[in-house]
Amino acid sequence: MIRNEANWDRILRVFFGVVLLSMIFMGPQTWWGLIGVVPLLTGLVGYCPLYQLFGVSSCSVSGSHKPRAS
Repeated sequence: MIRNEANWDRILRVFFGVVLLSMIFMGPQTWWGLIGVVPLLTGLVGYCPLYQLFGVSSCSVSGSHKPRAS
């Protein structure tokens, strides 16, 4: 998988994922908090399938997995 999320994007996703997951145990205690798994996983991996589907990337270096030409 190609990384298509910038570090700031990943940090926000992990933060909001944890906040949403905490809704299962605290606050309204609703199962809707399981939605937090999606941003948490995409933030940890650094890849968002929807970004690829729409051709969006918040990562400043495109194709960071390819070697750079000298």
